[in-house]
Amino acid sequence: MAEWYQVKAKVISQKGHCEAGQKVGDEFVISNTTPPGVCVWAFYTLFPFISALQAAGAFPWETDKDTTTVACPDAGNPVVFELRRIR
Repeated sequence: MAEWYQVKAKVISQKGHCEAGQKVGDEFVISNTTPPGVCVWAFYTLFPFISALQAAGAFPWETDKDTTTVACPDAGNPVVFELRRIR
């Protein structure tokens, strides 16, 4: 069986007004359930990236294979998350 990792999502930037109340410094650990308090729209956007990191995947545009950044879909009030694979 392949190794499975947890992923930590951390808000690293937030501009405008986030309707879900996400703010810089918020952190969520994602394992096999959706963590409480995370915006469902942001989670929907983050999910493919989280899944890749959980399954030991990496993104060729990132210098650190354990990390990527992803923005929520609200272009007028963007929240940017750093996703980090937890070893």
